[in-house]
Amino acid sequence: MKNIYEFLKNLKDEKRTKECQLLIVNDEKQAQIASDIVAYLGLKPFVLSDFRANFGDDLLSFSNELQDITKTLSSYYSYKKLDKILISPIRTISYALPKEKCFDSFTINFADTIKIDELKSKLYNWGYYFVDIVTSEGEVSIRGDIIDICPLGSDFGFRVSLFDDEVESIRKFDIEDQKSTKDEIEFFTINPAFLALDENSLSEINEKIENISSDAFIKDIHSLGFWYLDELGEYLPQNLSSFITQDALEELDEVYVFEEKRINKDKFLLTPQIYSSKNYQEIAPANVKEFISFHKEKKITIISGTEAKVKGYDLDLNDKKIKYVFENYILNLVSNDEVIISLNKEIKKRRKKKVKLVLDELQLNDYVVHEKHGIGQYKGIEPVTVMGAKRDFVIVMYAGDDKLLIPVENIDLIDRYVADGSSYAVVDKLGKGSFAKLKEKVKDRLFAIANDIIKMAAARELVNGIKINTDKKILEDFQKSAGFDYTKDQKRSIKEIFADLSSGRVMDRLLSGDVGFGKTEVAMNAMLAVILDGFQAIFVCPTTLLATQHYHSMQKRFSEFGISIAKLDGKTSAKEKAHIKKGLASGEIKLVIGTHSLLEIQTDNLALVIIDEEHKFGVKQKEKLKHLREDVHIFSMSATPIPRTLNLALSKLKGMSSLLTPPTERLGVRTYVKEFSEKLIKEIILREKRRGGQLFYVHNNIASIEVKKKDIEAIVPNIKIQVIHSQIKPADAEKVIDAFENKEFDILLATSIVESGLHLPNANSIIIDGADRFGIADLHQLRGRVGRSNKEGFCYYIVEDKKQITPDAVKRLVALESNSYLGSGTALAHQDLEIRGGGNIIGEDQSGHIKQIGYGLYLKMLEDALASLSENGKIEKKSVDIKLAISAYISDDYILEDRVRLELYRRLSKVNDIQEVYVIEEEMEDRFGKLDIYTKQFIELIIIKILALNLGIQNISSYEMNITFTKDDATKESIKSPSKDDDDIIATTLRYLRK
Repeated sequence: MKNIYEFLKNLKDEKRTKECQLLIVNDEKQAQIASDIVAYLGLKPFVLSDFRANFGDDLLSFSNELQDITKTLSSYYSYKKLDKILISPIRTISYALPKEKCFDSFTINFADTIKIDELKSKLYNWGYYFVDIVTSEGEVSIRGDIIDICPLGSDFGFRVSLFDDEVESIRKFDIEDQKSTKDEIEFFTINPAFLALDENSLSEINEKIENISSDAFIKDIHSLGFWYLDELGEYLPQNLSSFITQDALEELDEVYVFEEKRINKDKFLLTPQIYSSKNYQEIAPANVKEFISFHKEKKITIISGTEAKVKGYDLDLNDKKIKYVFENYILNLVSNDEVIISLNKEIKKRRKKKVKLVLDELQLNDYVVHEKHGIGQYKGIEPVTVMGAKRDFVIVMYAGDDKLLIPVENIDLIDRYVADGSSYAVVDKLGKGSFAKLKEKVKDRLFAIANDIIKMAAARELVNGIKINTDKKILEDFQKSAGFDYTKDQKRSIKEIFADLSSGRVMDRLLSGDVGFGKTEVAMNAMLAVILDGFQAIFVCPTTLLATQHYHSMQKRFSEFGISIAKLDGKTSAKEKAHIKKGLASGEIKLVIGTHSLLEIQTDNLALVIIDEEHKFGVKQKEKLKHLREDVHIFSMSATPIPRTLNLALSKLKGMSSLLTPPTERLGVRTYVKEFSEKLIKEIILREKRRGGQLFYVHNNIASIEVKKKDIEAIVPNIKIQVIHSQIKPADAEKVIDAFENKEFDILLATSIVESGLHLPNANSIIIDGADRFGIADLHQLRGRVGRSNKEGFCYYIVEDKKQITPDAVKRLVALESNSYLGSGTALAHQDLEIRGGGNIIGEDQSGHIKQIGYGLYLKMLEDALASLSENGKIEKKSVDIKLAISAYISDDYILEDRVRLELYRRLSKVNDIQEVYVIEEEMEDRFGKLDIYTKQFIELIIIKILALNLGIQNISSYEMNITFTKDDATKESIKSPSKDDDDIIATTLRYLRK
């Protein structure tokens, strides 16, 4: 920081800033520091992303960096003033980058004439992805007379509505919920998503890509195009006045391990160097006000994002001796005559918005569960003509090739079948009644569970809780000593727990959050509050491995407080056990961490029980913990999110908190999909070894895992490998993990047992064998094993033979690879996890029932059981059978993509309020244009369904002009329509239902 500041300040003082047009730094962090300095000095910075690919790498997992480079260069070229500086990490600038002519742009204006084929061709050449729904920058969707596009660098999309080939309106739309703004705009600009290439350049690149050998999973312009561009220029001395930092020069050898395609290394050695500063020192003042008072004779500048922050530091905004700069720069320096202090903290990198609409919910051949008929296989939507009228039906296949046709307005009766990763669905037999019996059995069991949950919650309500004083400065100091800033979710969860602990009521709270999101840190705040008040706490984990990990981390975090901590698990010797039990009974030991062994202990003054990975414990075990003392506070933690509906049902009975944001310092995990080759495996292992790291290798087959070990040893001789799986004794498994943590070997070869709980920050590459055989949620969880420190993680999804896997598996793997939400890989993984999270609340002893009926239906039934017991009876869900001779469906002329139609069918089938139907209808008009007659009639059919359900009507049918309504009590009423035309039948039915 200090050397860059002094160098640029001197240039500015001497009015020679034009002499530095390119600044080469070490990495992304240094580039951000340089950017703040350049902007602070009144110049215009343009920062290139840190592009750490080696020539020939599959670039899908670098798509964010390439997009950022394209955006930066595009802005850099279009900025015509001379006060600009391009800042680049050494790895990025070591490649030749696109020339100015690659950054053309064009504008779409109101009333322009658009030739669709020409526009499609241009956008394709410019690197836009053509998708069903635009959910990310660099995507376009053309649907009849509606064009949706999200240009590079935009946080929102633009929706162009055409009348014939003329632009009738342009509006912005939100890529999260697809809704457009009411106000129209006059024009917008489209810049390249990759580069502005013409037809010939693109053909040449594609030809080169076809003729190369590459291990890229899909060989196209997005994965390999950058390597074969002719339109590249070198950004070094002959083009620009360049300077390089000492750190960047020291990095050169590391950068040039792979030299292919990079600029000649000597050119960097000839670039003028920025030397260390003699006059400036970097500072981190603990007390800003005091620090300023020591340097009051100097020129003082305070940088702050807001005035409020200045007041928070008790500084005087009217003090004329201090210059205030209200920006987000971070710059902390002192010299003989100057002090610059920034009150700002590092801002977290903006993450991609999650899409609210989850598409891909049902794939062809997915297993589904029908509420009445059980598990079948989804075979798509087909139009069927009944009594001369056309309707869409969902086709579900059952055992013996039996086919069930479900009217699309009742699609809410089926859900995707989700059980655990290892179970396969068994298809039911239609019409045998066995599924109904099974459901009844599960229902009885769930009522018993729900009853227990409610009874226990009621009993605990009557007991006075142990009141803990959580308003202590020492607790604030503990949070500050974590070595990182807490996320907003962590702060909120701690506040909620402290409110419970100090309320005088007994706490029963569940905290859910993804792996590595900091649940244990939240729990430690609760433990410390309780122990400082003189009470004891116990921390229960499902495995000895986890117990050991938590024991070590808590010893470290609590070391300054002199708290006596013990560990009690299957490994503890009989002598130690007796000593620990005695210490707990006397109150001498304040905190104990352990496994199921803790169910048998006696304590002196226990106030808090924390259950980690609580879904791994059965209901009875959790009960036993709660009965250690009737007024004990219970805090449970789970790595899977809880579905919103169940959250609501349970939150009446227990407190619910969740961690949804990752810690600031965590980097993303670079993800690749590859076909297996020995050369690739060798390269992955050696690359991780070179940076001093270790690897997980997931091979999910115990029978062949030893053979796999020998294979890896043959590929990379002298590599140290150990094996772990569920059939290894816990004590032996723990030894292996300890040895791995102590870096005694390089590769932990395991089954998917490593999916949850383990925190091994030095293991930052994971290879997953047979990735196409895992569910997307499991792949997402496994990927979470790496990148858990401040080091970048690498995840490799390996498939045996890409020709043998289904197109859907390819799509899902590539969606995970590029993180672009093209499918909605991450959203879908989250949804799977959410469903499981609900099942997990009950404990593993329920897995048999879950496997038989799937998580989705299981949860619905649990919610119903909880609601009916806590709300004194819940009305049974009703359905209505509509057999009207009308053609009503979302036409494929109106919406071409099946998955988008399916999503709308599902949303409309779940609506039970007419106003909501109109909201969806308005959204459809906005997204897809004016409704055609059949789609309009389908909307009216949904309104008929809602009105009929509210009136207790079971069946509506028509024959010729007669319409018959059958009520719940089996009474019938018939009316006549003026004609048998669709519009008359609909109007007459609606009149009757609304009267």
